[in-house]
Amino acid sequence: MDRDEKKPVILIVDDVPKNLEVLGIILKREDYRISVATGGEQALAIVTEIVPDLILLDIMMPNIDGYEVCKKLKESPHTRDIPIIFLTAKTETQDIVHGFRVGAVDYITKPFNSAELLARVHTHLELKAVKDNQQKLIAGQKQLIAKLEDALAQVKQLSGFIPICSHCKKIRNDEGFWQQVEEFVANHTEAQFSHGICPECLRRLYPQVAERIIRKENPKP
Repeated sequence: MDRDEKKPVILIVDDVPKNLEVLGIILKREDYRISVATGGEQALAIVTEIVPDLILLDIMMPNIDGYEVCKKLKESPHTRDIPIIFLTAKTETQDIVHGFRVGAVDYITKPFNSAELLARVHTHLELKAVKDNQQKLIAGQKQLIAKLEDALAQVKQLSGFIPICSHCKKIRNDEGFWQQVEEFVANHTEAQFSHGICPECLRRLYPQVAERIIRKENPKP
């Protein structure tokens, strides 16, 4: 992988070209990869092609404002985990609170202070990296547990043994009680029995019946 491809991608959304220029200059000093959008509709189109690591989103824009863009991004499983920092000239408490309610993680007031901007961007990129690693770790642990459970089930199936009486053929269950074979199997499987009698047992237990059957099947000429 190219070294630049490891750098986070930051999407800047602002309808004022001068703001895009200033933000781009500040962020490129830290070698961040930059993508820009001049409006909410363009931003929503861009995130269908690339998933940025962080979005700097202006609030006051025509057609679709930043609040609405943020809500749409948070409604989609594809983009809901992207941290969004609002760019705003508004400093009223209700505006800031509303921004957090729709899903923003932070806000930066205009005009921009370079040190503050970079500090907030760096902090939220680090937090996202930690969350991503935790999610990968959890997913890996779930896969490992599933594999171990499957392997354990196979081991039990391959190495398991059933204690059976050599005389009466009863089977000892897990609680130590002896059961008839059909009872044991019925309790451990979904099998159903259809009872009959084999020829050997028929001759041994019911010789007269066996003789009649033999005569019937093999009549004398």
